[in-house]
Amino acid sequence: MIKHHKIFETNVLVLILGIFVTIIVGGLVEVVPLFTIESTIEKVQGVRPYSPLEQVGRNVYVREGCYLCHSQMIRPFRDEVERYGHYSLAAESQYDHPFQWGSKRTGPDLARVGGKFSSEWHAAHLVNPRAVVPESIMPGYPHLAKAEVGHADIAEHLKALRMVGVPYTEDDIKNALADMKAQATPGAETKDMLARYPKAHVGDFDGDPARITEADALIAYLQVLGTMVDFTSFDPRSIER
Repeated sequence: MIKHHKIFETNVLVLILGIFVTIIVGGLVEVVPLFTIESTIEKVQGVRPYSPLEQVGRNVYVREGCYLCHSQMIRPFRDEVERYGHYSLAAESQYDHPFQWGSKRTGPDLARVGGKFSSEWHAAHLVNPRAVVPESIMPGYPHLAKAEVGHADIAEHLKALRMVGVPYTEDDIKNALADMKAQATPGAETKDMLARYPKAHVGDFDGDPARITEADALIAYLQVLGTMVDFTSFDPRSIER
């Protein structure tokens, strides 16, 4: 055996070929089984695409690098579940491009942050984190409350997401701009919007009802995280395959 191993140690081309073959075999072992099962993502009731305003907020979240300090993945361990809530399901991130799972936590995990704090709390936290969490080392983002959300391309953005598998309908795309404005405008008619995006938070988010800002969008996104699935009645054994 040692004698045959010498071939790889003394011939760089043979060594490279051996590495290449090993990678191919390992890759096939990892990938091929995925094509033999019906789905690699569980089907869970309640999970939906983000509303236009939530999607804009998610874009702001990614742009500002929030994922560098906050993960959105609760592991199935007792200490994680007791601190953050039910462990994360793959289905909850199926419409994320890219998903926000990870292990880096300078700040707390945000997978279940939706509904835990008021929108006023989030607005104050974004402007000056230490005003609500004295020990926080998070930088402030007061500029988000000054930057108005661009309206023109939201429908095109949803169309692009549909191309990569997010199931936005023609009705969703047609009403994208109206839905975004309705979600962030106090007193607006939101019946149709909520029919398309159940459990979406509505109203003024940043304290300035006259404008729709990036702070509005980001808070709307944070407020929906972890709220789509009803974990009070969720039974892992009932997941559809």
